Formats: sequence, structure tokens, C-alpha cells
Amino acid sequence: MMQFDQMQKLTRDGMDVAMRSLGAVSTGTQAAAAQTADYAKRSLEQGSHMAERLMGSRTLDAALQVQAEFLRASYEGLVSQATRMGELASNTAKEALAPVESFAARSTRSA
Repeated sequence: MMQFDQMQKLTRDGMDVAMRSLGAVSTGTQAAAAQTADYAKRSLEQGSHMAERLMGSRTLDAALQVQAEFLRASYEGLVSQATRMGELASNTAKEALAPVESFAARSTRSA
């Protein structure tokens, strides 16, 4: 049977683990927000540049070429951003779960 001191230490350790885990989630969320803001800024700049080029097009073929280049670049940027966000989410989950896994392993051993 667990003593009061053991239960108190286990509770304190559990709170410490929860705080470290939430800290990792917070850091990951901040990184995701920063990456999303950067992507939005780049997309807006690319869209503005494309609109300028489109207005400067003299022929329909030139306009279609500008639009095709923009769509290709936009798609590649989206795929790249989605990959980065997926990696960030995966890393954040690993970092958030690491303290919980070690706590669970210690708690199981000491029980």
C-alpha cells in the first residue's frame, strides 16, 4: 500500500510531467503559427507579383503562361508547407509524449 509521502511525490511528479508536456505543445503551436504566418506572407507576395506580371502581359498566351507558372509555384509551395507542418506536428507530439512515457515507465516500476 502506498504511503502518503509516496502519493504526494507521485502527484508532484505527475504535475511536473504535465507542465513539461504542455510546454512542448505550446512551443510547437507557436512554431506552427510562425510558419503559417510566413507562408501566408510569401503567398501574398507571390500573388501580388503574379498580378503585376499578368497586367503586363501583352498577349493571351503570355497571360496564360504567367498564370500556369503561378499555379505551379503555388502548388509546390503548398505541398512543401504541408510537409513542413506535418513534420512539425509529428515532432511536437513526440516531444509532448516523451515526459509522459518516462513518467509512466517510472510509475509502473515503482508500483
